[in-house]
Order: sequence, then structure tokens, then C-alpha cells
Amino acid sequence: MKPSLFVVGLPLVVGGCASTLPPDVVASSAAVEQPSARSLVYRSPISGYVTRQPVDPKPWRRQNDLQSPAKGDAS
Repeated sequence: MKPSLFVVGLPLVVGGCASTLPPDVVASSAAVEQPSARSLVYRSPISGYVTRQPVDPKPWRRQNDLQSPAKGDAS
């Protein structure tokens, strides 16, 4: 016989012989709760939308100077 048959089949046979189910799987009647209805408030799907328009690029040298260190980096 193939070893893979034992690897797959044996746990299935042994698992079928279990006497009880784990407590997490079995639901008792006391654990079943009635779902409560939530109050629904309408919220528009576009309520947080902000319009953004393309703009012309700014001069790159000024942008670079604003982000560089004051004295420069001696790397």
C-alpha cells in the first residue's frame, strides 16, 4: 500500500472513533442568542468625497531647497 494512504486515511478513521465532539463545536440551546436589530442610519457613500483637480507643477529647485538641510549634508 502507498504510505500516503496511511497519512490521509488513518487520521480519518481514528477521528471517526471519537466519543464526543469538542465543546467549541457543539452549540447548546442556552448559547443561542437572538440577534438584536441595529438601528439603521443612512450614510451616503460619497459623503467624505473631496474634489481634487490637477495643478501645474511647481519649480523643482524651490521644492528641493525647502526640503534640504540648511547647511547641506557633508556626505
